[in-house]
Amino acid sequence: MPLEINSHRNEARGKQMPASDGSLGVAAIGYAFMGKAHSGAWRNVNAYFDGPEVRQQVLVGRNATAVSDAARRFGWRESAIDWRAVIARDDIDIVDIMTPGHLHAEIAIAALEAGKHVIVEKPIANTLEEAEAMAAAAAAAPAQHAIVNFNYRRVPAIALAKQMIEDGRIGAIRHVRASYLQDWLSDPSSPMSWRLRKAEAGSGALGDLGSHLTDLLLHLTGESVTEVSGGMQTFVTQRPSGESGGGSIGGSGVGGTLEDVTVDDAAWATTRLSGGGVAQIEVTRFARGRKNGLQLDIYGENGSLLFDLENLNELHFFDGGSPEGEQGFTRILVTEAIHPWVGAWWPDGHIIGWEHTFTHQFAQLITDIRDGIPSTPSFAEGLAVQRVLDAIERSSSVSGAPVHL
Repeated sequence: MPLEINSHRNEARGKQMPASDGSLGVAAIGYAFMGKAHSGAWRNVNAYFDGPEVRQQVLVGRNATAVSDAARRFGWRESAIDWRAVIARDDIDIVDIMTPGHLHAEIAIAALEAGKHVIVEKPIANTLEEAEAMAAAAAAAPAQHAIVNFNYRRVPAIALAKQMIEDGRIGAIRHVRASYLQDWLSDPSSPMSWRLRKAEAGSGALGDLGSHLTDLLLHLTGESVTEVSGGMQTFVTQRPSGESGGGSIGGSGVGGTLEDVTVDDAAWATTRLSGGGVAQIEVTRFARGRKNGLQLDIYGENGSLLFDLENLNELHFFDGGSPEGEQGFTRILVTEAIHPWVGAWWPDGHIIGWEHTFTHQFAQLITDIRDGIPSTPSFAEGLAVQRVLDAIERSSSVSGAPVHL
C-alpha cells in the first residue's frame, strides 16, 4: 500500500505556491501541550518525507518569556506575542493554530484573509456558528489550504482500515461502537484549566474527545449522520482555581477559591448513519485506569475491524467469508513499508507512536500545497463534525430526544 502523500499536480486550481526558494514559513500560535507536539512534527517532516522545505519561523504566545523559552527548546527561529502582526508577514506561508477554541475562528479567518494556509486544532470551533463562518472563509479563499488537525486519520492502522472498508472487505456498515476514555479529571482536587470553561473550550469531553470519534466515524464509513440522541454529564461541578501551565492535562490542585466547571465531563450518543447503520459514541474523562483509550469497533455485513489507540500499530480484522470452524479475528501488525507512511520511518517491523501522526498530517499538507491539491481534513469536514457535536448538545438539553440533521 503506498503512502497517502498526494503526488498528482493540478496547476489549474491556482493554489498559493511556496516562496520563490520553494520553502514554506510556518507560524505556530500556541506553545503548551499541542505546541510541543506540533513543533516536533514540523521539526521532523523534512527529515522523513519529501516535500517543500519547512521553516519553523515563529512561535506565538501571550507570555513573552515563556514563549521565547519554548521557541528555543522546540526549534523555532524566533518568538512573538502579537499574532496579528505575525500573520501579516510575507515570510509566513502557514499559520498553525493551537489556541483554546474561542480564538480559532478569529485567527483562522484573519489568516485566510491574509492569504495564508491554515491548520487549526480540533474541534474546528466552539460553536456551530463559528464553524460555519470558518468554512465559508475557506471556501472564499480557494488559493489557500485550510485543514483541521484530526491527526488520528494519520495513524497507519486507521488508514489501512479506511482502505479495507473502501475495498468492500467488511461490506455495508451495520454498527459502529466508538469510545474515547480518559481519567485525568477523576480526582476532584485537580485544578481548573481553560479546558473546563465553556467560554474558552466550548465543551468538555464532547468537543475534546468526541470530535475525534465523530471525525473517524464520518471518515471511515464515508457516510453522514442523520439522527442523534445523546446526553452529557458533569460529575465535579467545582474545582480549585490556580491552574498550572498553559492548558496542561492533569496536575494537582493548589487549594484556594473554587471555580464552577461549565463543561461536560462525559458525553454519549446513539446516531443513525445515512447508509442505514447505527453508531454509538461514548467519551469521558472519568474512566479510572484509562489513559488514552480510543477504541473503534466497526461491524459490517461481511466482516469487522477493531482498533485500539493504546495499541496503535495493530488492526484486528474478522473475515466473515472464512470457512466455518476457522473464523476468528486476525491481528494485523501495521509496521511494514507497504502500509501508509510507515516506510518513511524505520525498517519493517519497527513500531511508531502517537507523535508520528502529526508528522504524517503535515507531510500530507505540504505536498498538497506543492501539488495544488485540496488537503484534508478540510474546514468543510470540520464543520460536518461540529454539526454532530451541536446535535448531541441539543439532544442532551431535551433529555436525549432525537435531533435530526
